[in-house]
Amino acid sequence: MPNKILKRLRLHAEPAMVPDATESHLPEAVRDLYAHRCVLITGAGGSIGSELSRQIARLGASRLLLLDRDENSIFEIHRELADQEHTNRIVPLVGDIGDRVLLRHVFAEHRPDIVLHAAAHKHVAVMEANSSEAVLNNVIGTRNLAETAMQFAAERFLMVSSDKAVCPASVMGATKRVAELLLQTFGTFSRETRFCSVRFGNVIGTRGSVIPIFLRQIRERKPITITDARMTRYFMSLAQAVHLVLQASVLGRDGEIYALKMNAPIRITELAERLIRMSGLRPHSDIPVHFVGIRPGEKLHEQLWHEDSNISNTEFAAVYRITEADLPGGLAESQIHILERLASERRDSEVVEYLRSLPIDYGSEHRAPVPQVSHTGEIKTASAGLVVVRE
Repeated sequence: MPNKILKRLRLHAEPAMVPDATESHLPEAVRDLYAHRCVLITGAGGSIGSELSRQIARLGASRLLLLDRDENSIFEIHRELADQEHTNRIVPLVGDIGDRVLLRHVFAEHRPDIVLHAAAHKHVAVMEANSSEAVLNNVIGTRNLAETAMQFAAERFLMVSSDKAVCPASVMGATKRVAELLLQTFGTFSRETRFCSVRFGNVIGTRGSVIPIFLRQIRERKPITITDARMTRYFMSLAQAVHLVLQASVLGRDGEIYALKMNAPIRITELAERLIRMSGLRPHSDIPVHFVGIRPGEKLHEQLWHEDSNISNTEFAAVYRITEADLPGGLAESQIHILERLASERRDSEVVEYLRSLPIDYGSEHRAPVPQVSHTGEIKTASAGLVVVRE
């Protein structure tokens, strides 16, 4: 039942939005970029990383390097792809991006042309309680990977970021923003490696996302728990997420940041009620909805860019380029070293305080504008269309 309901969810998009992520729909520039190239995917066992692996394998990459710290996830995606492709094209790699020796060994042996960096700690509540680990993985791991890519002259490097990096209210968002700034710094002086980042909203159906949690609560006839009745979130399909990565990897340079032309954010309460109805039940009667209050690190509304950013079109109709009006001058190497030392010593409270001292708007009073709601209950923003979940 949950899988059937997920398939019935529809994000009704503008004509410019991308169709399902199949090879036949991919632009020629994407197919040309990945054909006969060696590609390294970090976080390859995760929802986004594994779907990227499937798509790139179909694009004819000469070698696909699948790196993840989770052995079971790598086993599953490697077995799936090895059954479809020549086994020697798919290389399973179990390891951590915090391990510089491992990264140098991988790059020295395989010389990847393209790096797609999807490995990250992403769960807000968990990272609030593990701020040092968030820094070591999301910031220091990204730095290690980027420096190794430059050392071995990889052609392209793309990092999967998050809408939570904009005026971050959480440790997770703050570390992703620091990682974005790091790549912008690398992008300004790297002569051979082209760096960029892409910002995601919530990807439907991925592990730990809200929809599977709601479906489990419905299946178990438990109350659905929502932090606040006003809360909204951006949603995108896995197909849209993969298309964004593949297209942005063609465009990326100079540490630029890209985002998908998103549908408008949807109110979480509305989403929960629709899921209950799609399960054949009645909201607030068969399945109660409880509001439990905003947790540390959460915001009522996320945003994909600062209000004063310059948003421009790209050669791909579904992808925006984000140019920030007041871009910080980057982060000094000494600041990253201090952050690394504090995190390595597991001084969590000091890690949080130091993150707040960096020019990333962490914990600032700035908040995303409240989305407008139409008379039908659908949520509108000035820069996007509508999100509708049809039954």
